[in-house]
Amino acid sequence: MPTLILASRNAKKIGELRDLLAGEDIDVGGLDRVPAVAEIEETGSTFAENAAIKATTVATAGSCWAIGEDSGLCVDALDGRPGLYSARYAGEHGNGAANNSKLVTELADVPGERRTARYRSAIAVADPTGEIVLTSEGECRGLITLEPRGSNGFGYDPHFVVREYHRTFGELPAAVKRAISHRARAMRDLLPKLTAALRS
Repeated sequence: MPTLILASRNAKKIGELRDLLAGEDIDVGGLDRVPAVAEIEETGSTFAENAAIKATTVATAGSCWAIGEDSGLCVDALDGRPGLYSARYAGEHGNGAANNSKLVTELADVPGERRTARYRSAIAVADPTGEIVLTSEGECRGLITLEPRGSNGFGYDPHFVVREYHRTFGELPAAVKRAISHRARAMRDLLPKLTAALRS
């Protein structure tokens, strides 16, 4: 069974990738399997650049197939913020409560119909030499609600309303999110090429 290492320590992200690859007979692991990698400096100016940095760093350190994913929430009324800084918008990396609080505060005076936003995801796959061999991007559009709804997902999910469902990612079942999320859309385009590359 081929192994693919996701350049992340986020258990929910790793679980989401495992779900997306369910049935493909691929062993998906996280950064705990590549102890040589401490912290990855995300110095790129785009999601795609950061995804490539992550994939290359892990593949090179572990001599393994690696997948880097960078994603974030881009709010139109905030000129695309939090964008690349989604995970550390309020200052501390991964503090979802603080990030959401800052987002809500910044949008407090923006009418509901103008709180349009999109989740964006960029994915890069590196072979064991560190060369980027596959890339993909996906996005999911929605609206920001000031009141959190639901406890599923992570990050800004309880505030991100998917228009077609009139529910937040926090309210939607995991199976629905797997079908329509920005990450799912990026993976869907990548999947046939990824499985072929891992088995070549």
